[in-house]
Amino acid sequence: MLLADDQRLVRSAFAMLVSSARDMDVVGQAGTGREAVELARTARADLVVMDIRMPDLDGIEATRRIAADEDLAGVRVLVLTTYDTDEHIVEALRAGASGFLVKDTRPAELLDAIRTVAAGESLLSPGPTARLIARVLRLPDAPPPGAPAPAALAALSERERQVLALVARGLNNAEAAQTLGLSPLTTKTHVSRIMGKLGARDRAQLVIAAYESGLVTPSRS
Repeated sequence: MLLADDQRLVRSAFAMLVSSARDMDVVGQAGTGREAVELARTARADLVVMDIRMPDLDGIEATRRIAADEDLAGVRVLVLTTYDTDEHIVEALRAGASGFLVKDTRPAELLDAIRTVAAGESLLSPGPTARLIARVLRLPDAPPPGAPAPAALAALSERERQVLALVARGLNNAEAAQTLGLSPLTTKTHVSRIMGKLGARDRAQLVIAAYESGLVTPSRS
């Protein structure tokens, strides 16, 4: 994996933690967003642990460039932020990040988060998730409840909308399957199809899409 943070001591601490795990290695360290993008292309890391606030090129734009690069299609980005109220978290997820964690996360939880994102899943810190969603709903361009569905959302079947709503509430495939009376495999297939129709990289972007579209609101979630 690649570690991107403008503070050398923070990078060193993370590198030591990662090196203590037998199933992961650090292949590079970047002090700016531009360096992170360049190293992602040359070091071929499977995952980038990205700080949001960095000089030269911030973590959001760096994430956007990595996500947009076809040669880096398999590279995942896990955003780390100092405060769970960081106003740029939504932007980072939109840019293509697979999730975020705050820097005071316990070491064992950080390693588990890295494994989760590297395995292709998305991850949001449990504490900040509600505030993240509330922030999305306060955006000027967020549609009011009951507004006509955007074209992309209109392409979803009724069952797919039901699945998307449960994903937005934080349910995993097994929990969504139990709620809807489906098999986990069928639910997984629905999630994959929804991602394809909405052009989402992972579940984190599905959450954003569900709330921004008005499919899910606090009173209905």
